[in-house]
Formats: sequence, C-alpha cells, structure tokens
Amino acid sequence: AQVVGEKDLILPNGGTPAGTSSPASSSSLLNRLQLDDDIDGETRDLFVTVDDPKKHVCTMETYITYRITTKSTRVEFDLPEYSVRRRYQDFDWLRNKLEESQPTHLIPPLPEKFVVKGVVDRFSEEFVETRRKALDKFLKRITDHPVLSFNEHFNVFLTAKDLNAYKKQGMALLTRVGESVKHVAGGYKLRSRPLEFAAIGEYLDTFALKLGTIDRIAQRIIKEEIEYLVELREYGPVYSTWSALEGELAEPLEGVSACIGNCSTALEELTDDMTEDFLPVLREYILYSDSMKSVLKKRDQVQAEYEAKLEAVALRKEDRPKVPADVEKCQDRMECFNADLKADMERWQNNKRQDFRQLLMGMADKNIQYYEKCLMAWESIIPLLQEKQEAK
Repeated sequence: AQVVGEKDLILPNGGTPAGTSSPASSSSLLNRLQLDDDIDGETRDLFVTVDDPKKHVCTMETYITYRITTKSTRVEFDLPEYSVRRRYQDFDWLRNKLEESQPTHLIPPLPEKFVVKGVVDRFSEEFVETRRKALDKFLKRITDHPVLSFNEHFNVFLTAKDLNAYKKQGMALLTRVGESVKHVAGGYKLRSRPLEFAAIGEYLDTFALKLGTIDRIAQRIIKEEIEYLVELREYGPVYSTWSALEGELAEPLEGVSACIGNCSTALEELTDDMTEDFLPVLREYILYSDSMKSVLKKRDQVQAEYEAKLEAVALRKEDRPKVPADVEKCQDRMECFNADLKADMERWQNNKRQDFRQLLMGMADKNIQYYEKCLMAWESIIPLLQEKQEAK
C-alpha cells in the first residue's frame, strides 16, 4: 500500500520486459550458436515479473516503486494472479528474511543501493531501468529455486497488499535450523574445512578477484569510449562547416561529416550496451560470490560447534558414553548445510555458465555490429569520391 495523496510519475520504458535480447540480424552470433544450457525440462508453476517503475513524491521523501506481477497454479496462492507495488527497501526486507529463515541456502544478491554514491542520479531513467532489470532477475532467481520459492516470506512479499503491516508485526518465522545457526557462539574454532568446501572457498576468492579486475578494465574502456565519442561529436561538424567553403568538395565533405555522425551513433549504442548489460552482470556475480562465502562461513560455524561438542563428549569419563541429543542435532544441521550448499553451488555454477556464455556472445555480437556499421558508413561515400575523381 502506498501513501494516499502522493504524486505518482510514470517513468518512460516502464513496461519493458527484463532480459538481454539479441539483434535479429542474420549475422547475430546468438542466432548462429545454440545455447544447450538454456533448455530447461522443469515444469514451471510460478512466474514473477518486475515492471512499470513509478516515482512517488511525498512530503518527507521521494522514492521509486515497481509493479510485481505474479501468476501461479500453486495451492499456496489463493488467487491465480497478483499485482502489488514494492520499493527497494521491501526487496531488502525480503532478502533479510530469506537469510534468516533459510540460512543453509544461497540467497541471490540485490543490486547495490547506489552504484556510485553522489554521482549516479537514482531517479534517472537509465538508473531506474537498470535497477528494474536487476530486481526482476533477483525475484526470478528465487522463483527458480526449489526451496526458496516456497518460503512464506516470499509468498507474503508477492501477495500482501500492505507489506508494512507484516513488517510491523515482525513475523518471527525462523526455522529451527535458522534459529540454531543465528545463536552459534563465536567461540568455536573450525579445525579445517573438508577438501570439497575448501576448494569452493578458494574458487570463490579467485573468481571474485578476476571479476573485479574485468570490471575495472571494462569501466576504463567505457570511459575511453565516452571520451572518444565526445571527440567524434566535435570532429564531424568541422567537415560540415568546411563544406560551406568548398564548392567542388562540398558533397564529399558532407559525406564524411555524415559518416562520422553514424560512427558516433554506433559507438554510443555500444557504450550503452556495455554500461546497461555487461557491467551489471559482472557486479551481480561479484555480490553472488560474497553471498556464497557468507553461507560457507555459516556452514563452518556449525561444523566447529559440532566438533567442539564431540570433543566434550569424548572427554567424559564414561565406559560407554552415549551421544547426546544436542550433538546429534548439531550433526544433522551440519549435514543439512553440506547438502544444501553443494546443491546451491551446482545450481549457481549452471546459472553462471549460461549467463556468462550469453553475455560474452552478446557483447561479441554487439562489437561486430559496431564495426559493421562503421565500415558501411565509410564505404557509403566511396562511390561519391570515385565520381569526383572521374570527373577530373
């Protein structure tokens, strides 16, 4: 529910569906290569989309809300379709609740609240659209998860007309596993991670480091492209002005000016694609690796607790010491963590392979199109120059 009497402003391009699309040209890499990983044999019964961002101007604050549309045939939903509006802090509330109630699972990351504080206008059309895509992907990640998609907090987020009422109630629906993990004392020290989880930790460290390097280089490339674009925009009109002073060369000079203008447009499109499609994916997976590391640390805490309790039992001077119930419960939690973490890691790897394959192929296709457009622009004035040459 929103504040009554507020001023709603519909932002442009609000209804654009999320997802990276590929140009439909015959030369498109995505049209020539098949993504076998895209084939999903699972039957889907829950569909969620984020669209229609609106700017709300109130007395105390200004913020953006997004429409969440849900369609489902699950018995957990009273209606087949829901439509609610949520703001960023509502998504943040959902993620916190998922972390509390599902501590053994990998929770997808949210986009950063501010990409660059003090620089990015969070109410600009570009920023809002980039965030909408990220929020849409966040909910789709949860929707596709076999456990998270059935979480009660997720159900409330998708269906409640007044989410603030649930927030005030403080729905304490922590699972026993979550409650236990939350209160694990920091005094337990893990002796050593099992090899498979140690390998996961090392992989995540290296993966985040490599992505961070790629992100920095990509930002530098974008910066240089923008600087080049500014020069091109200054360069083109020079030929147009020059043409006014040259009778015989007027037409070729105008042609060169038009070519530079076309190249400028093509470069601007390439830069926008890198900013809006390439960088967000890199940053999402950097945050994803942080989320996975967080789950890995929780697993380590449970293992450390289990080892400490086992050691305490071994020190008891009894002929046949029985394993206490709390030790068995701790072992169950550790095994649950191990199983859930490995399953989520496998799912994450599959998603990563598919996302990066599509991302890199898409960017290769965008670069090819950019150079094709520039080449066509310059080739278009060759006949004109040849005519002038033959006229001499």
